[in-house]
Amino acid sequence: MIHDRAVGARVIRTAVPAEAEAVAALHARARATYYSDGIPDDGTDWLAAWRGAIARPDGHVLCLVDDGRIVALASFRTPEEAPAQTVKLLQFHVDPDRWRSGLGTALHTACVEQWQADGRRTAVLEVHGDNARAQAFYARQGWTPHPVEPGHHHLRMTLAVAGE
Repeated sequence: MIHDRAVGARVIRTAVPAEAEAVAALHARARATYYSDGIPDDGTDWLAAWRGAIARPDGHVLCLVDDGRIVALASFRTPEEAPAQTVKLLQFHVDPDRWRSGLGTALHTACVEQWQADGRRTAVLEVHGDNARAQAFYARQGWTPHPVEPGHHHLRMTLAVAGE
């Protein structure tokens, strides 16, 4: 697991339980940008969900901290139905005020390094179908899109995780 990886004046590290509120707030700010009618209320208690993700022993929540503030985050783990060599990127968010500043690329690089260290060979994710900005980011990082399934609102993408 990553323990404080310095990237310039920034640090990428594992999130701790006391940061769940900051993580949930960043998640909400980022999600709000791709829902033109506002974030749908699906009944999810996102603060509780993030607390669970941070505490989960089989998952990882990485955060990028800049000047003492969490400005980007990534959550991933092996899906229950997948082989051990597969990892699913569940959440990946950069503070909208910091887009196009290199934070996402730095955090993505840290994720891939962690996946390599963990022996992962394939990464998968689902990105909202209307989130063209995120889809373009993932494509620049080497992710390959798959056709959207009828009635599904998310695009599935995969990444071959290069090993040593």
